[in-house]
Amino acid sequence: MTLIILGVIVLILIFTLIGIYNRLVTLRNRFKNSFAQIDVQLKRRYDLIPNLVESAKAYLSHERQTLEAVISARNSAVSANQKAAENPMDENAMKGMVGAEAMLTGAVGKFFALAEQYPDLKANQTIQQLMEELTSTENKISFSRQAYNDSVMAYNNACEVFPNNIFSGMFGFKAAVLFEVTVQAEREAVKVKF
Repeated sequence: MTLIILGVIVLILIFTLIGIYNRLVTLRNRFKNSFAQIDVQLKRRYDLIPNLVESAKAYLSHERQTLEAVISARNSAVSANQKAAENPMDENAMKGMVGAEAMLTGAVGKFFALAEQYPDLKANQTIQQLMEELTSTENKISFSRQAYNDSVMAYNNACEVFPNNIFSGMFGFKAAVLFEVTVQAEREAVKVKF
């Protein structure tokens, strides 16, 4: 009888352990998928920016420094995004990506501010369409970041609650990094006025 009770206890522990492991794997995959959704929107933004800059070159030829700053910031953000996409759990890669995104947002903001000073540029249909697409993409990025952070929070909570915290370390589940805006300039929305 004691052996049966002991066997039942062991089975309960095994099934509990399997349940904890499977839940952590599910949550980890969910936050990685959420990061992939951010990645999709960022790539869309990265593709739009060169088109916007190229379209504006004719109007802003004497503002070459601003245009080059936008492209440089975009290239840095692409590189940082690729590193973070390889391993969204890498804290340094995520911080590098957040910093590069902040630089890109600042450069695009300066571009928009400069573009407002040129009526011909504001009237250009191609520029207007690209600006609208970029604004739409920025909104999608914001929603994707929110979904990612929600997924990360659920995963981190699952890793830290008892008894999961005992097993999460054993199985190599470590805390994921939130996509936090640390630069004040990025906290402010990009304003598009045409």
